[in-house]
Amino acid sequence: MTGSTVRPPAYQQLADELRAEITSGRLQPGERLPPEPELCVKIGVSRSTVREALRLLASQHLIVTTRGVTGGSFVAHPDAEQLADGLSTGFALLSHSAAVGLADLLELRRALEVPAAGLAAVRREEAHLGELRGALFDPDIDDFDTMLAAHSSFHRAIAKATGNPLFELVGRPLYQATYGEEVIGSLPDGYWAQIDSDHRSLVERIAAGDAEGATRAASAHLDYIASTVR
Repeated sequence: MTGSTVRPPAYQQLADELRAEITSGRLQPGERLPPEPELCVKIGVSRSTVREALRLLASQHLIVTTRGVTGGSFVAHPDAEQLADGLSTGFALLSHSAAVGLADLLELRRALEVPAAGLAAVRREEAHLGELRGALFDPDIDDFDTMLAAHSSFHRAIAKATGNPLFELVGRPLYQATYGEEVIGSLPDGYWAQIDSDHRSLVERIAAGDAEGATRAASAHLDYIASTVR
């Protein structure tokens, strides 16, 4: 005897259908969804079901709803920061599970940061250099939390300087991940001084438009991290 398949709630099915329309590109950013009464008739569900589905899509930053004569539900324009928030939850769960270890995090960082540094050197604008310099820290006076936050901001700024929003999207949750207390508590003396030196070297290479030098500096930076937190 086989067990019966449990069907998801009607609002979930409707949300899944609309999500597929959005992610496939059949519904474009800024495009208005059919009004609630039309959705009710078209799909054969109650108005409360439609509203629950729309609330779910809004919570996932896929649609925005406005009121008034010209209001309604519209497909949201992609926003890297908002989309990354959703990725961060899953990323945090994985990075604190047995399935993903420190070596996996460093491997992903290498795959992203080395080419990103080269692209940033070629594509960066003055505003990007300002963000990079603003994310530097002073290991002699800054406390641990300040340096950790600055490290995250610095690498997000490099991702942004590539001009490719996908680097930002993937990089943001990656740089919010922590290595764990067992790693943080065993960092060698001079660790943060070396990280600061690496960051300043990266800024110099990116500012000079030296793509080859930037990729070498990024690779050396990760070599150092890997050698100290292994």
